[in-house]
Amino acid sequence: MLVNTNEILKHAQQEKYAVAAFNVYNLETVQAAIRAAEQENQPVIIALGERYFPTVDVEGFSALVKALAEKSHVPVALHLDHAYEKESIIRAIRCGFTSVMFDGSAYDLTENIRRTKEIVEIAHMAGVSVEAEIGSLAKGEFSDEEEGDGTLTDPQSAKEFVDATGIDFLAAAIGTVHGLYKGEPNIDLQLLEEIQQAVDVPLVLHGGSGTPDAIVKQTIELGICKVNVNTEVSMAAVSYLQNCFEKKQMPHLSTVMAEMQHTMEPIMAKFVRLLANK
Repeated sequence: MLVNTNEILKHAQQEKYAVAAFNVYNLETVQAAIRAAEQENQPVIIALGERYFPTVDVEGFSALVKALAEKSHVPVALHLDHAYEKESIIRAIRCGFTSVMFDGSAYDLTENIRRTKEIVEIAHMAGVSVEAEIGSLAKGEFSDEEEGDGTLTDPQSAKEFVDATGIDFLAAAIGTVHGLYKGEPNIDLQLLEEIQQAVDVPLVLHGGSGTPDAIVKQTIELGICKVNVNTEVSMAAVSYLQNCFEKKQMPHLSTVMAEMQHTMEPIMAKFVRLLANK
């Protein structure tokens, strides 16, 4: 069933678990994410980044996800990840996304508030929930995200931002990275606790790939309700392709796509289980 993302995250906040938000790019990644969630009987968030708009037809993609969600027995949300342009957000809202992320982290706090508030007003009129971010994640290895400066989220700025914009959930920068860590993770759990105490909305952890399981569980106890996962899933699928090339195989494309999906599903299921915090 297709549901509003905020509905999923409010329940997660109340029950102290988190929901996996998988970055997807095609039919196989969507099917893998939903099947992993069904296997664990947990909700899931299907996330499409604005950076994939040139290669993914957004309206067709939305129709695909909605059709698969309606067949599923678990709650499925459709989320626009890391959008920088108002036009992209409006396009996603019009074709049925249940939440959008406006990333104004490159702006100073005042300008980020101004731009985010405008997006919130537009999205809420359509019943769509909004994620936003202050602070910025650095770019690790094997990531296709934009380079961030690694600025951590200031708790008082977070409170001002949430109060002024009316966002539904907040991405907190606490030391995770997009991609895989280049050294030992340096994640500030004390800062996360301070952010949790400063705001009352569900918190989002970007950079789930490579973050130690024990730390992920601690972040859930400190208010994280949504964890974004991209790189580990991508690497599993690409590793399968590399093995095909190394063996000089030439399987049919339908076989390649099916096997890639089968390769991704256990990686996704691992994250769904971890975040369920059972």
